[in-house]
Amino acid sequence: MNTSDFHYDLPKELIAQHPTENRDGSRLMVVGRESGEIKHRHFYNILDELNSKDCLILNNTKVLPARLYGVKEETGAHVEFLLLVNHGNDIWEVITGPGKRAKPGSRFSFGNGQLKCEILEVLEGGNRLAKFEYEGSFYSILDEIGQMPLPPYITEKLNDNSRYQTVYCEKLGSAAAPTAGLHFTEELLTKIKEKGVRIGYVTLHVGLGTFRPVKVSDITKHTMHSEHYWLPKETAELINETKANGGRVISVGTTSCRTLESVATFNGKIEESEGWTDIFIYPGYQFKCIDGLITNFHLPESTLIMLVSAFCGYNNTMNFYKVAVENEYRFFSFGDACFIV
Repeated sequence: MNTSDFHYDLPKELIAQHPTENRDGSRLMVVGRESGEIKHRHFYNILDELNSKDCLILNNTKVLPARLYGVKEETGAHVEFLLLVNHGNDIWEVITGPGKRAKPGSRFSFGNGQLKCEILEVLEGGNRLAKFEYEGSFYSILDEIGQMPLPPYITEKLNDNSRYQTVYCEKLGSAAAPTAGLHFTEELLTKIKEKGVRIGYVTLHVGLGTFRPVKVSDITKHTMHSEHYWLPKETAELINETKANGGRVISVGTTSCRTLESVATFNGKIEESEGWTDIFIYPGYQFKCIDGLITNFHLPESTLIMLVSAFCGYNNTMNFYKVAVENEYRFFSFGDACFIV
């Protein structure tokens, strides 16, 4: 298939710039995976769509306030850094802007000198390796001076950083939020558990590669970014028990989906696993674990809409996206959700 096959026209005003007042107050489109049947609900109605034998698998990653504004020590020129991957020993892979100011040996200062770094190396593709220096706790300083790395299509200021975190976030390390999980409240999760639905957690630290456009016409030629994941033993046992009892394994978000399908593909079964995945799921992929998918509405021609098309079928997917536009659903990270089941 070609990248252009996944294009749809989206009016700019449907790109959500702010979260809804209540997390679970967003709209929810329920889509039949086989039939393509569509129901229009609200997210708090998801309770009606779940069965007591089901399990939900959530990604408990936590977003780093990874955007830093500082100056080049030699010249005082203003720079922006985006932390991507922790390579250990206070060395981070970063995106810098403007890039020409960040040559090997260049030094930068952030937050009135609370954080300093030196560029060690320019990587293929233009990212940098930077060695940071500080006193105290790196992450405490980051909490104080860093900003949330909102996607480029969100142009308005976020007043409450917690709204770009899930209520169950725990493992610090993402450069972007697992946005399907933003719709859940503590109260809704409690009601879901009271219904008998069991909840398990995986960790996949979302990289900014999730926003990288597909630049090739033949989708099979696209090179996927790599992200670190962890599937704990108790979650693997929960999934296997759910399957054995005739329940459905429902992935909350494409990141949870990619974790589960990676483990099932790499290992041939669901078991405790940790590693890096660059799995690229597009139409023709045979799903090995999940039975349902809760996700937001994704960018045209993105790897994420390709994943959804693989799960729901290409024609069904392009149709319900068309319906979402016609019914003025809110799109992308702070937008509405769909439940494919």
